[in-house]
This record gives sequence, structure tokens and C-alpha cells, in this order.
Amino acid sequence: MNLNEAKNRIQKLKQEIDYHRYNYHVLDQETISQAALDSLKNELFALENDYPQLITPDSPTQRVAGEPLEKFVKARHSQPMISLYDAFSESDMRAWQERNENFLRSPLKSEYYCELKLDGLAISLRYEKSSLVIGATRGDGQVGENVTGNVKTIESIPLTLRKIKLTDLSALGFSRSESENILAIIEQGVVEIRGEAIMTKNVFESLNKKYAQAKKPLLANTRNGVAGSIRQLDSRVTAERKLDFYAYDLLLGDLARGELVNAKDKLDKLARLLGFKILKANSVCKNLAEVFSFYKKIEAKRAKLPFEIDGLVVKVNDLKMWPILGVVGKAPRYMMAYKFSAEQATTKVLEVVWQVGRTGALTPIAILEPVKVGGALISRSTLHNYDEIKRLDLRLNDTVIIERSGDVIPKVISVLKNLRSGNEKKITPPAHCPNCGGKVEKIKDEVAYRCLNRDCYAAMLRSISHFVSRGAADFAGLGPKLIEQFMASGLIKDSADLYTIKKEDLLSLERFAEKKADNVIELIAAKKDLDLANFIYALGIRHVGEETADLLAMDFSVNNSQKHFSSSKQPASSKHFTSSKHPSPSTPIKISTLIDYFQSKTEEDLLKLPDIGPIVAKSINQFWHDKKNLQFLNKLEKNGVRLFLSEVSQNQISGEGVKNLPLAGKKFVLTGSLSSLTREEAKDKIKALGGQVKESVSKEINYLVVGEEPGSKLAKAQKLKITILNEAQFLNLINF
Repeated sequence: MNLNEAKNRIQKLKQEIDYHRYNYHVLDQETISQAALDSLKNELFALENDYPQLITPDSPTQRVAGEPLEKFVKARHSQPMISLYDAFSESDMRAWQERNENFLRSPLKSEYYCELKLDGLAISLRYEKSSLVIGATRGDGQVGENVTGNVKTIESIPLTLRKIKLTDLSALGFSRSESENILAIIEQGVVEIRGEAIMTKNVFESLNKKYAQAKKPLLANTRNGVAGSIRQLDSRVTAERKLDFYAYDLLLGDLARGELVNAKDKLDKLARLLGFKILKANSVCKNLAEVFSFYKKIEAKRAKLPFEIDGLVVKVNDLKMWPILGVVGKAPRYMMAYKFSAEQATTKVLEVVWQVGRTGALTPIAILEPVKVGGALISRSTLHNYDEIKRLDLRLNDTVIIERSGDVIPKVISVLKNLRSGNEKKITPPAHCPNCGGKVEKIKDEVAYRCLNRDCYAAMLRSISHFVSRGAADFAGLGPKLIEQFMASGLIKDSADLYTIKKEDLLSLERFAEKKADNVIELIAAKKDLDLANFIYALGIRHVGEETADLLAMDFSVNNSQKHFSSSKQPASSKHFTSSKHPSPSTPIKISTLIDYFQSKTEEDLLKLPDIGPIVAKSINQFWHDKKNLQFLNKLEKNGVRLFLSEVSQNQISGEGVKNLPLAGKKFVLTGSLSSLTREEAKDKIKALGGQVKESVSKEINYLVVGEEPGSKLAKAQKLKITILNEAQFLNLINF
């Protein structure tokens, strides 16, 4: 066979293989056996091996790259990959439609297009002149990671867009001029496909069976399985995972949606023609009533689907309306994620272990017979405290109902006592700490059992982890593993020791090179100047959360305002501050001054502060008089830690019209993850507008802000008839 003959044969083989790929993956038609298809691929591989100059990027043999990458490079999206707001009920969906109609000032005259919301990883595919050039993860919506080598291993992703004809487009209802424009973009321009990479349930179970036999760590769930697979530096590993891909959006060059294609379902049909899998279950619904009916139908079939889903994505089908409705925050008005409710399952409690917290409190953890709930394999569940065990009347070997909603920690909601066999055993709290062996005691007026050893390793590890966490000192990137490494090596015994770490100390540790050591040292230096409220929360005072820490910081600041507003000196390390939560210019506050102030406060003084009861007041008072705590605080000051007031605190103290602010007197609770801003940013926005942020739901709360994967607070708020704001409503309220 000469070069020309080989070239012709290779081209025909590529076309034949892609023809059968399209039939199998897109049309669900097996037009050739797998063995025969493998034979064609082997012939192609052999020819390309003989004639390497004929290998092209779109060849099926190039789906698996050679050598592993050292790291992923960044890839900027041509248009943002948007996140979605969530709805959890029919009333939420009606409210969404009402908001859109209020925005338009007219009825929304459009059908809805309902797509199954796959539980996988969002991927963007860029094709230039019909050839795949970049596959990228969503990342932050603007910039993702270039994972082209890995997405090429997914057989359902075409390496070259399928050739289509004018007659194909005509059959979809496109005019001749529209069809010609579309073909021109496909053949000579840029086409982007957005979709979801997934791992099917069968593949997930098969892989875990294989890993179990090989004594390798198991995949937690299909979502983690696909995310871990896509982010493999070695694409050969990705190929072994046998991922799948379904498209849900198509971008034709720089054209706005609606310019050439007027309906979302029509856009999906076009994507299917180009060689992409589209979920067959997706449906056009004339109105919300049909949406609700479709939702119930899919929810009933959910368990039998070959892949995991967590709801529907409901889109305005008229694409011309998309740019009109636009985007609020970082999410569009024209679509909504309509999530399924919490999932439940039954399993057995095999054991109860006790976890030591940062204050020495012992938290019971139920070790469960592994069971799948909401797409995740659940083997552990918190029981909160011993009172909860007694309330449930829980015993070892009991059959229990567990519930999981999204990524919320699963919980035991009830015991099926009728299934008891007589072999169940009562659960008792330990007499000694499971970590250090120290004495365990139940403190009067508290629900928790507590390890009395102040030097307990487990408690100290969690105490330091809390000190560096978000909302506290916020040592971003300094996680529990690094802290444990520092403790194990003797570098630190408490949080104050962090500030004494030197570069040479780090270079002596395993997996610490120059750059990593420099980054840690720079981070530590940046965290010597801390926001007062963050610092108080970081101390881990028993019963003092972020809300109470803010209250104590405000009380100190108000009563010491003259001392701390006489200078506009900028903190020495202000260059490191990147958030409104970080201190803005003010005079540094000495930790010793803070100690003096709170030592002067009696429990009766503390009880005068809003929302502080006897137990919290006692705990605060004890903390500031405890000898060991004072040694720790003085050590922090000696090691260079300084405190400053946030801009929000300064404004409130200086009396800059707090009472006249839009949210003055309004109390908020946040639950779930917000896509447009972080939890800390949301809290700062509320406070800056005069509002208050609370941790728990009660009758006094004005608003519950609901993000993605809300917890039990949502149900409680609904029961109390508290006004519930989704992310879009919240952003409108704060004019974000």
C-alpha cells in the first residue's frame, strides 16, 4: 500500500468509525458489533503507525494522549458559563415566573423547555472549522482548566462535528438563508457546545468493584467520580473511567441566542445533528402546570435512570427572550434549577464512635451499613450529642431512616423499632477520651460530654483548624493535613505558634519545596493583622459563633471608639487584604487591651447584650479569666498579631446613618451556597446595609436567604412562615 492508498483508506476508516459512533451514542442504534468496531480501529491504528505523517487530531486513535501532563493550563470561556438559581417547590417556580413577568411588565408568552439536571461536571467544547480544539471545565464561570486530552477520551464527544446538509436544516424548519448561515459558521467559524460529563451508575459500580478487589480507595459517588476523572493529569486514567457526555447548550460563533435559532428545543435538535447526545427525556411544556406534571413523572423514574440527576433545569423555550430577560448577579432570569426534595433510605447502625471537637466536646458519629442516598454512598452520620441518641432511643444494630438533601450531611431521622430483633445494644457515652484517654465529664447545664484534658491532641488539632478557617483568621490553603504535619513535626502546639514558623522549618518537612514554603510564610505574615470580630470568633470560645463574635466586637468597639478612630494609619500588611471583611484603616487594637476590657465585664454586663443568655455569658466570662487562655492570648500578641476594625464596624460606630440604612433592624439567616458571592461577602453586604445576620431560624427572623443545597433551616422557616428569598431576590434586595 502506497502513501495515497493509505491516505484514502485512513479517511474512509475514520468516516466509518465516526458513522457507527454517531449511531451508537446519539441514535442508540448498534449498527455494528463492538468486536467489528474494534477491528476497524485496530486497522486504523496499524495504518497510522506505518504512516505517522497521516495522523490528524480528529482521528479516533487520538482519543488517548501519550504522556501525562505536569499541570492543567487555564482556559478562558468566550462567554461565561453561568450558574443557576434553585427552586424547591411549586411556589418557588410560580414566584420565578411572576418575577420574570414583573420584569417584562407583561405576561411571559413562552413555552418552557425542561431538561434533566445531570449530576456530573459541566464541560465546554470549542470547535473551530468543525474540529475540536479545546475542552475546558467550568471553573469560576469565566476561566476553567484546559482538559482537552481528557475529554477526547469520551467516546460520545465527536472529535469533528458531523457534516450536515441544507436538507437536514430544512427538516428542522430553518429557511434557506438561515441554513446557509448556520453551515458557514459550522464549517468555517467557531461552535461551542456546553454539556455535562457524567459517569453512569453501572460504570460507577463496576469501577468500585474493581477497586475493592485491588484494595484501592473507592469512588464516593458518580459526581466525584467524573470530577476526579476529568481532572486526571494522565488521560489514560480518564479513558479507563468510561465517561459519557450529554450536550445542553450550543453557541454559534458570536451570534446571540435567538438570532438564527428561535427555540431551545430546536437548538438541541441542531446539536444532535452535529453528533452530540441529547437526553431523550427532555420535554417542551406549555405552562407551569405541565412543568409540575413532568417534574413528578421524572422524580418517580429517578431511581431507575442509568445516571444520577438532582432535578430539572427549566428554561424559557423562546431564545429571543433570553437576552431580554438577561442575567441578575451571575445567574440568568430565563432558566431555573428545579431541585428534587431530600432522599431517604434505611440502613443499620453498626457502631457509634466519638469525635473530639476543638473545645473537647465529644460528638457521636453513627457508623452505618453503607447505603446509597441521593447518589452518594453513605456510611457515616452525625448524631449531634448524647441527648439526640436518647431522643431517638437509638441502639446499636437498629434499623434507621437516614435523610440526605444535596450535599447536606446525612442525618438519622428515626428508628424503626418494630424491626428490632433483641440483639440491639444500648449506647452509652465514654468515660475516657477516645483520643488521649483523658477523663470525660458532662458539664452542668450543657448537652455535650467533654474531654477535660486541655492538651488533648485531637482537640488542639481542631482548635487550630478552626482558628485558620474562613470567617476566623482565614488562612486560605492551610488545611487540616498541613496543620497535622506541623503538629506531628513539633513546629506548633497551638495557633500562636503558627506565627513563629520560619522558612527553614518548612524546608525540613516532607513535600515542602522553596515555592510552597515561601507561600506559607507570606500567608502567615499577611495574617498578623486581623479583623477584631474574626479574631474573637477564631478563639473558639464555647458557644460563641460568628454572630456572637460580631456582637462582642461591636460592644468593645463602641465603648472604645475614641481610642480607635483617632488615626488613619494603614495596617502594615494591608496590601494582603482583598475582601471587605478585612480591616480598613484604623489604629491597631492591642490584644492586651481586649483582655482588660472583657475581664472588666461581669456576667451581668454580658447578659445586657442582645441575644446573650446565661450559658453564653458564663462561657465568655470564663474564657477571659482562664489562666491558660490568657497565656495563649499574650503569646499571640508577643508573636505580632494586631487587631483592626472592619469598615462596616467603623461605620456603625461612627453613626453614619445606620438607622436610615435600607436593612436597618432586619434579621437574616443564610442557608446553602450562593453562586454570586461568598457567605462572608453576603454577610458583609447585609451588615453594611444595617441588617443583622443570625445563625438559627426563629420567629424573630425576617428573611431566610436560600442558596444551593439548603439545609433543614428551609423547612423550619417555611413552618414559621418566614419570608424566603432565593438568590435572585436577595441580590435585588441588596442591589447587587
